[in-house]
Amino acid sequence: MDKYDSLRLKNQLCFPLYVASKELIRRYKPHLEKLGLTYTQYITMMAIWEYKKLKVTDLGKLLYLDTGTISPLIRKLKEKGYITLSRDSVDERVQIIEITEKGLNLQDEALFVPYEMAKNKCVSLTIEEAIEFRKLLDKIIG
Repeated sequence: MDKYDSLRLKNQLCFPLYVASKELIRRYKPHLEKLGLTYTQYITMMAIWEYKKLKVTDLGKLLYLDTGTISPLIRKLKEKGYITLSRDSVDERVQIIEITEKGLNLQDEALFVPYEMAKNKCVSLTIEEAIEFRKLLDKIIG
């Protein structure tokens, strides 16, 4: 063991997490292309499908995205007709995202994505391992 061991890739937790994240997103790509979505747009739509209507700031917190990232993302989804963006009636500084009928229809179209990811064994974990891994990731995220 030398003084540089702490700087070796094989000793880093962040590196395999980074590589695994990139690889997993790469495996989503062909499925999401059929929907015309990027991975970030897909996870954004998943949050919007779940909540139907939410504040831009709340969406950013849910997805761990800053304003500089979320603003162009919302603009693109609005241009595609999946969401509307309006001002809150009480505080007009607050922007509200609401799903459109087209956005709801996209949810039906997207149902194949998790199925294809599972069918193609894009993550080679058992259900039990995946549940435990998710718990560990949540612990890291805090």
